[in-house]
Amino acid sequence: MRIKFKFLLPLLILVASYGTAAPAQTSYPDKSVKIIVPFPPGGATDVVGRALAVRLSQLWKQQVIVENKPGAGGNIGADLVAKAPADGYTLLLASPAEITINPYLYAQMPFDPSRDFIPVARVASSPLVLVVNSKSAVKNMPELLQMIKTQGSKVNYASSGSGGPQHLAGELFQLMAGISMTHIPYKGGAPAITDLLGGQVDLFFAGIPPALPHIIAGKLRPLAVTTLKRSPLLPQVPTISESGFPGFNIENWQGIFVPKGTNSQIVEKIAADIGVIAAEKNFYDLLSAQGAVPAPLIPKEFAVFVNAEAQKYSKLIKDSGAKPD
Repeated sequence: MRIKFKFLLPLLILVASYGTAAPAQTSYPDKSVKIIVPFPPGGATDVVGRALAVRLSQLWKQQVIVENKPGAGGNIGADLVAKAPADGYTLLLASPAEITINPYLYAQMPFDPSRDFIPVARVASSPLVLVVNSKSAVKNMPELLQMIKTQGSKVNYASSGSGGPQHLAGELFQLMAGISMTHIPYKGGAPAITDLLGGQVDLFFAGIPPALPHIIAGKLRPLAVTTLKRSPLLPQVPTISESGFPGFNIENWQGIFVPKGTNSQIVEKIAADIGVIAAEKNFYDLLSAQGAVPAPLIPKEFAVFVNAEAQKYSKLIKDSGAKPD
């Protein structure tokens, strides 16, 4: 699968403009850069972050270090970046949770995404995949619904933390199906999958990157994906939308943000370089092997996308009554 040219054109324009920028821009970075991932190692955001860090290190000829700062649905790591110096040396690789969900889920937030961050570039995107343990009697969506209707709230679903897209996918599913399950939040996708494999939870709306190796190994059974279109990485797995719930659409994306006040030339350079990386076949192959695909958006486009996501999740949280656990 190749990234269509129309998505790369704005990035190529940005790269060209970067080539004529002031010297201050070309001096960045002149020391190591940190990418803060607000979830534990092994989850979808961590997988994307480490792949990006490898290529940025090569491109910048400076060390790019991934630091995992999990907790509070991603708020701990995001707050660390919000309060970091606005110099381009501390980046946040965010998911929907910290930026477009938590502000509507938590009564108090340690930061304001619209006030404290600049959207730089969307990096990757993938559906979530609804998985059960391969030892489960549930083989498909109708059987899952029957089990939930029979057992009610005894059926539990894992998430990578309150407020994440995995949590909200569960809330949307309950709302559209008219069912009730028990939410079990974890501090990241990796520990949630560990307990799903161990039989401690019944199902998980997992990020494809951490789930894919276990699906390939036959340890997890995929039932459906959460976007409107099937994933090219799991083409035989139906969407929830086509499984009786039209319009069901939850996307798990990752994007780079920097503290407000960061020099615009630095923002443009980071975005342009991510665009260069996203256009590389090797980067596509690296991400797709882990269950994600490059999905580049430059700053203005990414800001519009983030605003639309915030509106979507604000309505979903209000309609579902979702609360942090």
